[in-house]
Amino acid sequence: MRILVTGAAGFVGSNIALQLEKEGHEVVGLDDFSSGNFENLLDFKGDLIAASIFKDRSWWPERVGPVEMIIHEAAITDTTVMDQKKMMEENVEAFREILFFAAQFKVENVAYASSAAVYGAGPLPMKETATRRPMNVYGFSKQVMENVASDFVRKNPNIKVAGVRYFNVFGPGESFKGKFASMIWQLSLQMKAGKRPRIFEFGDQYRDFIYIKDVAMGTIMAAKKAPNGVYNICTGQKTTFNQIIGHLNAVLGTKYDPDYIKNPYSFYQNETLGDPMAAEKSFGFKARYSMEAAIRDYFGSGASQKAVMA
Repeated sequence: MRILVTGAAGFVGSNIALQLEKEGHEVVGLDDFSSGNFENLLDFKGDLIAASIFKDRSWWPERVGPVEMIIHEAAITDTTVMDQKKMMEENVEAFREILFFAAQFKVENVAYASSAAVYGAGPLPMKETATRRPMNVYGFSKQVMENVASDFVRKNPNIKVAGVRYFNVFGPGESFKGKFASMIWQLSLQMKAGKRPRIFEFGDQYRDFIYIKDVAMGTIMAAKKAPNGVYNICTGQKTTFNQIIGHLNAVLGTKYDPDYIKNPYSFYQNETLGDPMAAEKSFGFKARYSMEAAIRDYFGSGASQKAVMA
């Protein structure tokens, strides 16, 4: 199968592109390199088009060519961006272009990245049927993308479109996100530098952390098999910040106690937890990695040097 992956040089997109190639697919990557990094694709064998989806139509149709599937990962993922027009253009309008491309060239399957940010501080566990209440323009852009997808499938019933709401993703390839990389990565840097890991008092906050290898697999499965709709890509398991430090100590061979600090943010979200059942029932996705196994795979002796040392 010939597949287009947008945001292919980014954290999630690169992992998806490489996994698809392992499965024997021909992959065409598309990225404007606003946040992606070529080092994420050093093992990539396919073509990579450097272009902006929304601002530059030179990427289609001739440069991309015919594809049977699109996995759309390109987006502004920095939740601190306050430029609402920029966020909506790069996320929503670019997605609209992708769907227009799919309709014009009769692409059969489209999967796109949404986010648990659409839930805001909603009740736990977060279910796909819950009312969406995003707390920033990033989450709002993902909510509108879901609305656009829903309208599109009504008008184009022959094209299947599945959205995947990612929870707290971590793993190899995220280091290029800098300060926006996962808390797990940030804590590991502190500990490898000989410092006590700093977390807010008293470390009992928790997240639904999910490993990038599970995210890549879940997204690919959704693209291939999911009915139209949106699905959580999560573990359904709570992991506290204290537990994360414990797992990192075990893998890194350190014995650091947390350095607890006051939380200055009144709007801080102390808990996230997804309900994974819709994805499991609809297309058979279930996260394979426990938190302990994921951290060991990420930082253990078998992990790549890029993951450990970047």
